[in-house]
Amino acid sequence: MAENDENGKSFFGNITKEITQPFIDLAHTSRALFGLNLSYVLEGMTYFGVVGLLAIFFNEYVGLDDIDAGRMVGVLTAGITIAMLFLGATVDWIGLRKSLLIALSLMLVGRALLTLSPEIGAPGLWQSAHILAMLGILGIILGYGIYQPAAYAGVKKLTTPKTAAMGYAMLYALMNLGGFLPGLISPPIRKSFEITGVFWFMTIFTVIGIGVVYFIITKKAMKDAVDQIKAEAGTTAEEAEKDEEDEMAKMTTKEKVKYYIKNFPLRDLRFLFFIFILIPVQTLFAHNWLTIPLYTSRAFDGFIQDNFEFFVNLNPILIFILTPMVTALTSKKNTYTMMIIGTFVMAVPTFILATGPTFFNLMAYLIIMTIGEAMWQPRFLQWVAEIAPKNMTGIYMGIGQFPWFLTKIVTSLYSGWFLMKYVPADTPPSLMNSEMMWLIYGFIAVISPLGLFLAKGWMQKGFKTKHED
Repeated sequence: MAENDENGKSFFGNITKEITQPFIDLAHTSRALFGLNLSYVLEGMTYFGVVGLLAIFFNEYVGLDDIDAGRMVGVLTAGITIAMLFLGATVDWIGLRKSLLIALSLMLVGRALLTLSPEIGAPGLWQSAHILAMLGILGIILGYGIYQPAAYAGVKKLTTPKTAAMGYAMLYALMNLGGFLPGLISPPIRKSFEITGVFWFMTIFTVIGIGVVYFIITKKAMKDAVDQIKAEAGTTAEEAEKDEEDEMAKMTTKEKVKYYIKNFPLRDLRFLFFIFILIPVQTLFAHNWLTIPLYTSRAFDGFIQDNFEFFVNLNPILIFILTPMVTALTSKKNTYTMMIIGTFVMAVPTFILATGPTFFNLMAYLIIMTIGEAMWQPRFLQWVAEIAPKNMTGIYMGIGQFPWFLTKIVTSLYSGWFLMKYVPADTPPSLMNSEMMWLIYGFIAVISPLGLFLAKGWMQKGFKTKHED
């Protein structure tokens, strides 16, 4: 009996250590990484605070119908992803700090213009308010196309192999913490100052985000962080000097192009399959802002309808809580296996919503889907960053996110039609058929885990875990 108690204590002690140790290791990292994480929290709040209300903004303020409003949200989200493909290399060329400052400045101009558009323009499709709003969206697209690849490249630069997994998980979790905050902040501001008031609030916090990067991620902080990492790794002075050398700085433009072509990830068929098979399950991410806001405000009444932002933004706070814990427990597990299990857990609860719009079903869907997301999404981002050759982390992150472009474009094209057919405006919930909508979405999402499972033998024969110099 005593031996069983001892074994039990040992088991739970090991579990506790596995959960807590990565947090302890990460707590001893640099000021520069702290600044990056803080910037990501604020940017998560401003991004989700705008995108969660964007379809309604275009609907009510710019005068577009559900289909065109959904397409505008798709232009923003898909535009960001395609921008990463072309602008992801910015951090590789000009460095982390400059990239973040340029990115946030572009987003500041874009958010201000988007917010002003209905006040200085005429409503209607292709009228002046619509055109001004799209110019604002362009600024956000360009800024975010630089920002996200730069942030993940920053984690690679500012962490050690010991802290990398938790570094990526925390960055993903902290952005989602920022994404949850609008669920608390937005309703009272919206009720007092309307949606444009919420947008102005988020624009002001973009300015604060610029200040965080400028005053916390200083050049000295970056140097101290790199020195700390080298000291922990036991790097000699000669090795440090060699590591600091930027091979690309010595290359001509022609040589740089050849280097990029030689190391371009799209030449790897397994890499291509791995990122594109995730598209079906990633449609559920897109539905978080394309479908869930209008679904919760139309198919429900009472508390859920009046506070729909809370439910729209519940996924981010759950990600903040669950991702570091799940990562701590699974960081040593096989990446590919975690991708199969995680995408399956994320896709299956969609069928719960197919049984009807109830509070229990909505909560079950959001919680179980989020657990699945926490299992695979940070691992995927870490995998892409780790297999990237030196000086190409930004472009690899941009290309790794490229399927998002197709996901957001395709999902935005049909989401408005599904809402108008199955969850139409000005219709009593009893006459809606949201069940069929979610049943179809569930069948789409399970294609990802099924595809990953069927291709497991072929994929694992040449599955990379780190870049080989």
